[in-house]
Amino acid sequence: MKRLVPACPFVFAVLAGLFFLSACSRGRISSVARMDLFSLEIGPLDNQVDLSSMTSVISDHRTSLAMRDGLFYISDTLGKKIIRYTSFGDLLFVIYNDLDNPPPITLRHGIEDEGVATRWSIAYPLREPGAITVDSRKHIYAADKVEEDRKGFDSEDKTLLDTVVLHFDDSGRFVNFLGQEGIGGKPFPRVSGIYASANDELAVVCLLSTGWNIYWFNSEGTLLYLVHLKRDSIPVPGGKNISFSSVDSIIPAPDNRKLFLKVDYYFAADVNGPAVPDSSVIWIMNVENGAYEESIEVPFFEYTTTENNQKVTQRLFYFMLGVIKNDRVFLYFPVDGGYSLLVLTAGSTERRLGFIQVKNDELEYNTFNLSAEGILSGLVATNWDAMLVWWRTDRLLGEMSL
Repeated sequence: MKRLVPACPFVFAVLAGLFFLSACSRGRISSVARMDLFSLEIGPLDNQVDLSSMTSVISDHRTSLAMRDGLFYISDTLGKKIIRYTSFGDLLFVIYNDLDNPPPITLRHGIEDEGVATRWSIAYPLREPGAITVDSRKHIYAADKVEEDRKGFDSEDKTLLDTVVLHFDDSGRFVNFLGQEGIGGKPFPRVSGIYASANDELAVVCLLSTGWNIYWFNSEGTLLYLVHLKRDSIPVPGGKNISFSSVDSIIPAPDNRKLFLKVDYYFAADVNGPAVPDSSVIWIMNVENGAYEESIEVPFFEYTTTENNQKVTQRLFYFMLGVIKNDRVFLYFPVDGGYSLLVLTAGSTERRLGFIQVKNDELEYNTFNLSAEGILSGLVATNWDAMLVWWRTDRLLGEMSL
């Protein structure tokens, strides 16, 4: 899951608002067709999504989206529910907090072994469901806050421990919860993203005051690897005169035990001078041994403006959207009427460009998901309703080579 509207996770360290750049050389970029799948009303009911207080781009309360095999999963933070839909908008089930929500009137409550239900609801005391992912078994993993008396504090990292990852089966039944040590473990630090990887392994990326922790579990919830990334140990390109660096995002691969770490580098000519973008690199780490085995240099997003009757080329950093199979990386930059996309592949100089449309009145709220195959899905909202959409961005891989 990745949020393209600058906000807390699927973007770390991004702009406070969107850039709308009409001079993005659209003539060089082919548009990827958008398909509107179904709409949802905004509200607290079982077949609605509660986005009523989500206009702030700095809010931690952000509804999240996952898509797997044509099914959509919405983790509704304010509504305290998790919903599964078909691509036609048919509601299949709701996991909901029955202390804050009435029982859904249009759904059968619970699942009985002797009966066959096609639409049902299950009560579970969700508090603030956030980041969500789904594995090949259609098991659901969602980050959620713990009760006050279960919160802890890591004095070494100066970090609040307040989040667990809930595990539900393919019918929405609660299985267990994961903490730092695995099943039933102590709460995580702030969870910035959770990802299903190869063999239904699960990666949990956490943000600390001192850096990042990445917890890697097998499908049974056993902790396999714990990666510590300190801010002062972020790699720097050789031969570069770097003043400081900024980590854009950390995303696990969906088909192997790798981490993709995108770092933006700045240079200042003197201590009091302005810092300018110098370079951007995606470092690829082998989770099993902690070694950086490969890297991808990311070009700048460039656009031209006119200043004092002279053309000036501006260079800005792309943002990492997601990683798909075969070490391919999707990046994006907001432009007028949507987003410019860039696809890079580890070990290759090939670059592929695309453009996806998001209407200006839908920029009130966006949350996006990139599948392992490269299909981009989104929940986009106006002040009045929300729309589930997708773009066959996987076709960028074969049709848009430059």
